[in-house]
Amino acid sequence: MVKLEGWHLSYVIFPLSILVHLYISPYTKVEESFNIQATHDILTFGVPTKNVHLRLKAQYDHMTFPGAVPRTFVGALILASIARPFVWLANLNDQEQQFLVRALLGLSNSFALIVYTSGVRQSFGKAAAKWFVFLQASQFHIMYYSSRTLPNMFAFSISTIALRFFLPSPTSTMSPTKRTRLALYLLTLATVVFRSELALLLAAHVSYILFRSSTIANAVSLVRTTFIPAIAAAMVVGLCLTVSIDTFFWQSKSLLWPELASFVSNIFPSDHSLGASAWGTSPWHWYFTSAIPRLVLNPLLLLLIPYGMTTPVASSVAHSLTPSLVYIVLYSFLPHKETRFLFPIVPPLTASIAIIVGHITTRIPQSDAKKPVSAMTSIANTLVSDILVSSTVLTALVSHLVLLPLSAQTYPGGHAVSLLHTSVEHQEPTTGQPQIHVHLSNLALQTGVTHFLTPAYPFQQTSSSRPLLTMPGSADGSKPPLTFPAPMRRTRWIYDKTDDETSLHTPAFWNQFDYVVVEDPALAIGAWDIVSSVPGLGKMRLLAPDVGRGLLVFDGSQGDDKTKFRRGDDGLAMLVAELYGQGPKYLYGVVHDLLREGYGLPSPFSWTSGWWLHCSLEPKLYILKKSQSGIKPA
Repeated sequence: MVKLEGWHLSYVIFPLSILVHLYISPYTKVEESFNIQATHDILTFGVPTKNVHLRLKAQYDHMTFPGAVPRTFVGALILASIARPFVWLANLNDQEQQFLVRALLGLSNSFALIVYTSGVRQSFGKAAAKWFVFLQASQFHIMYYSSRTLPNMFAFSISTIALRFFLPSPTSTMSPTKRTRLALYLLTLATVVFRSELALLLAAHVSYILFRSSTIANAVSLVRTTFIPAIAAAMVVGLCLTVSIDTFFWQSKSLLWPELASFVSNIFPSDHSLGASAWGTSPWHWYFTSAIPRLVLNPLLLLLIPYGMTTPVASSVAHSLTPSLVYIVLYSFLPHKETRFLFPIVPPLTASIAIIVGHITTRIPQSDAKKPVSAMTSIANTLVSDILVSSTVLTALVSHLVLLPLSAQTYPGGHAVSLLHTSVEHQEPTTGQPQIHVHLSNLALQTGVTHFLTPAYPFQQTSSSRPLLTMPGSADGSKPPLTFPAPMRRTRWIYDKTDDETSLHTPAFWNQFDYVVVEDPALAIGAWDIVSSVPGLGKMRLLAPDVGRGLLVFDGSQGDDKTKFRRGDDGLAMLVAELYGQGPKYLYGVVHDLLREGYGLPSPFSWTSGWWLHCSLEPKLYILKKSQSGIKPA
């Protein structure tokens, strides 16, 4: 019977945390659009075998909106294939299908993290493995993005399992040569199919292994017997996979390798293009000074790395950390930088810190005749351990109770479409109306609108509306099939994504729509009624002592007027109430009143001298309905 250890919590913590993040923030952004739309199209329309070009052009999103560079269909095809049986068995609607495919991706990444945790246990002990679980789960980015259909997250599971086999595992039944070969194979496969920049991580690990070789002859032997066979085999398999699938789906006249096309476009742009730099540039040190601190989130942990290099676990830390640092240095030469580009090295970076923390927390001073341990040393070790535990708990609270709900508010498009469907379904029956035309603005399309959320028939028929009896018609078609009772006529929804400025300034363009979702009601020409609005957090700003004073909870007035000094709720208070209920909102108000307004002390007193961080809720999108009165509302 297997003895349970602390790291076994990874079997629960990783998948549960990822699914909770998905549940709280179920919508997507434009960066995820290709894979989520491709998965939808494969699930909905299947893979065409006849009239391929015409069917793809008529049904698949990428034929209308191809994007700047082609992306691979491999990940979307795998997701759709796994999801299809669940969709069929559970009769899932479109929105549930989106949740399912994202959950499947998230669970695959949680499985990879569990595999990596097992490797940390074999290589560095149970204390390091336990701390790896707690530290990784306390971070925000990996838990939040694991279910997001970015190409990076399709590659993440493969690269994480590959990095697990780079770890030294003295108790493993697999030889070091086989582990290295498998790691190189998986990392190369992820590079060829999903993310070309992983070639830098592959080069970093190859260089590190060669550097540690005892002799030149040994290094040459590794290249000949391990590196070349593994990398070559993975390239052949990966190219056969991606070129065949993507040439078919993109209907390319020549063989198509999407990652090569993307690499060439970003690194060697044409004369009229900036390549990846068009999305913004950052200084060379940005990964070290901005991205890594935000990924780790706990600044105390980064301070431990230099200390760890002076301890007995220095060699273990170096083994886990060095290739990742080489990867970051190499990537820093590219001007365009994003935090998600560092996702592959988050597990080894976290493992390095976990090794150090495990070493600190398990150092129980033992007095002996040769080297007695002072009481001060014992107290210091205990204090450091308590600080590490407390800071990790605080980091987890910030990640999951602050950053998660704040991030969930950045998808107004998804909220707007769901709100529109709900409003129409429950308030305005559309029986007899053959079509509903909806225009979606660019902001809505970039912040949550997908084909899963915009089906032609968003309202599923209930079991009671399904026919009890169906009689087939004649073979020659002269007699149509009969159903009893007759099916209800369903309203078809048609969504418009026009962003052409000329059309948007033409009154006739707006006349065709029943509803529009826009950033500003004034943009819609004609007479419209505001159905609803979707709020979002505005910018954080620091309130001066003479701005926005007043109590959120406690009543500071004297006499009968109990609202004299009470001010309106700010955005954070309203968000806290929406997510966690009135109790936490009340606590937030208490903190505000105590710190800023000095409740219970003389009125001029304030612990913050009157300063306060303020965030308001601002309308991000408006849902408008064509006005029946013909008068444009003010």
